Amino acid sequence: MKTKIDIDKKSVRNYSIVLIIGLVLGWVFFHSSEKTTETSHNHVEQAEEAIIWTCSMHPQIKQDKPGQCPICAMDLIPLVTNISDEEGVDPNEIEMSEAAMKLAQIQTLIVKKEYSNKEVYLLGKVKPDERNISELTARFGGRIEKLYTNFTGQNVVKGEKLATIYSPELVIAQKELLESIKYKESNPAFYRASRNKLKLWDLTESQIDGIETKGEPQNYFDVLSPISGTVTMRHVSIGDYIKEGNALFQVINLKKVWLMFEAYESDLPWLSRGDKVEFTVQSLPGETFTGKVTFIDPFLDAKTRVAKVRVEVDNPKLELKPEMFANGIIKPKISGGQKDLMIPKTAVLWTGKRAVVYVKMPERKHNSFLYREIILGPEAGEFYIVKEGLYEGEEIAVNGVFKIDAASQLEGKPSMMNPSGGAGSTPHDMSKMNMGGESKSSKEQDKIQMDSKSGKMEGMNHDVQPMEANVEHVMFKVSGNCEMCKSTIEKAASALKGVNVANWNIETKQMHVSFNKDKVSLDKIHRTIAAAGYDTEKMKGDDYAYSKLPACCQYTR
Repeated sequence: MKTKIDIDKKSVRNYSIVLIIGLVLGWVFFHSSEKTTETSHNHVEQAEEAIIWTCSMHPQIKQDKPGQCPICAMDLIPLVTNISDEEGVDPNEIEMSEAAMKLAQIQTLIVKKEYSNKEVYLLGKVKPDERNISELTARFGGRIEKLYTNFTGQNVVKGEKLATIYSPELVIAQKELLESIKYKESNPAFYRASRNKLKLWDLTESQIDGIETKGEPQNYFDVLSPISGTVTMRHVSIGDYIKEGNALFQVINLKKVWLMFEAYESDLPWLSRGDKVEFTVQSLPGETFTGKVTFIDPFLDAKTRVAKVRVEVDNPKLELKPEMFANGIIKPKISGGQKDLMIPKTAVLWTGKRAVVYVKMPERKHNSFLYREIILGPEAGEFYIVKEGLYEGEEIAVNGVFKIDAASQLEGKPSMMNPSGGAGSTPHDMSKMNMGGESKSSKEQDKIQMDSKSGKMEGMNHDVQPMEANVEHVMFKVSGNCEMCKSTIEKAASALKGVNVANWNIETKQMHVSFNKDKVSLDKIHRTIAAAGYDTEKMKGDDYAYSKLPACCQYTR
């Protein structure tokens, strides 16, 4: 039988075991919770340290707490700056938050291959077919006795009489023929020579046979039209004395005419023989003619920088008259109908030497863009064909590209005007300026504040203008020849309020304009350039202004 002492010992032992287990479990739970709280607290601190606040329009402004931009007074937005912690991130990438993307109106597009259709617009004139022009000259001297064609523009048929000539030389030649007939059997060579002499003087076989049949020379001979067509020149009148080689008439067959169009260098890659051309003329509104390219001039005009493109057209009703102006359009396909890698013109920043796009980097936690130079091929309407630098499936910015480039330049990363990177000065980079022109320390930069009511920086003696929004970058063609044209075109565009950049390239005829859409419209820029006498893609230059341009500036219209 167990004693009371044994029971008490057993109870003490059980209580001790329970107490030890309780202490162990308590230590495990509380210590784990403490570590969890500490870890969570550290993560929060790291997240807070990783997030800074910036302005969507002025990314050089960075603060560690919310507030307003000291330049434009816009509310600051959060910006995660620890993208370099991601693997494979290029340090030159430009990161933008979703809010900044919306405010900057940035749109992107996935690059893909498409059929590169384009419409090439051409200006030209109706010209006669040079193969159907006949010049009648005097084969012998004499006097014009009769004239059957009294005015230019008269239509004639082949073999019709144009004039009658009296020629003493021709009379002598006929007498030689009549004399040679006597020796036709004994000396046939003499007979054939006399007959051929008259043939070389443009007498027909029937005329020569008539002389032989009559047996006496004719005093007057008719000048016959060698082709059917229109008399475009008459160089003689009744009673005129002419010498051998004098011009008499010019006759042109206008049943088939040429359209001589002018093509710029940039359009030549798109043109080839056999292309179908549709064109209109002002005198026949509502009517469209068609033809095919039969010849492209192998040389460019040294002054106008254009090449002639010839289109042959049937003209049975003689509706198309020489020197009529014509507007043509060709819808060619380059690369033999193959698909090409194409991007919109709005995606390209063009400096004249370099073409730049901003590629959106895939598999990033935040929107990230990277500067890239590419090589462009021919234009295709509102698109460019890409030769090198991009690959199918990549995503690029197509709207708001200027704003991405501005942010890249402000942060000292590669940009259109500074491809090697490094800090660049801009009118709005207030963090790098003071009145003495020296760099401010980081502490001094933090002290710059803005009075939102007065719009002035503390410590600065001049007004700070906010960076313009709604800036658009466009390119279009403007006709012209020389440096003087360049100066006139650029001054005309730059004079408009709201135009920030106006640059015209002499070789490509491309006009590059950056302007504020709120202050000036693209149509007004076109009208202003046209008013100076220069044709643009949309508008024809003022005729009076064109006539007043210097000779070197008068391009072919």
